[in-house]
Amino acid sequence: MRLFAAVLPPEDAVRELAAEADRLRRLPGAERLRWTGRPGWHFTLAFYGEVDDTLVPELSQRLARAARRTEPFALALRGGGQFGRGRALWAGAEGELRTLRLLADRAEAAGRRAGVEMGEHRRYTPHLTVARGRDAYDVRPYLEVLDGFAGRTWQVTELTLVRSNLPASGVPGERPRYEALARLPLG
Repeated sequence: MRLFAAVLPPEDAVRELAAEADRLRRLPGAERLRWTGRPGWHFTLAFYGEVDDTLVPELSQRLARAARRTEPFALALRGGGQFGRGRALWAGAEGELRTLRLLADRAEAAGRRAGVEMGEHRRYTPHLTVARGRDAYDVRPYLEVLDGFAGRTWQVTELTLVRSNLPASGVPGERPRYEALARLPLG
């Protein structure tokens, strides 16, 4: 199974971001980017990749423990940025980012302790991907729009273990499907 741990924004925060994404899609050149869909909007905490089915129960237990050790915290969608010279355009976050980073560290540690091959550790950058490009692309106009974006604040109360089902049909534009395997309460 292809798995990751995530924080999922509530529906009203998703609606606010969807309105902002609609503004971005109207900018010149927006057709050069592949826009992610609302069902895929999340803050990835730890990406586990392909995980053997036998490791999933241990991973789930360790994630539940990490969630219990983390108190609920405030978060909002705010601003944006890019990775890879425009290969990924994302909405950022504001609020209790230290707690979000701590939860990401704990989710990564849970994977390692469960026996998941995690690769090298990178400093966590809170982001929610809204578009991707195949090649480097000047996204400064998009960043200028995102710079003024500020969503409402909500309480993060759970960590979610998500299964990513990659497209298998070969149909252009088909997107991954996401399935919540476990919703683990914080605190």
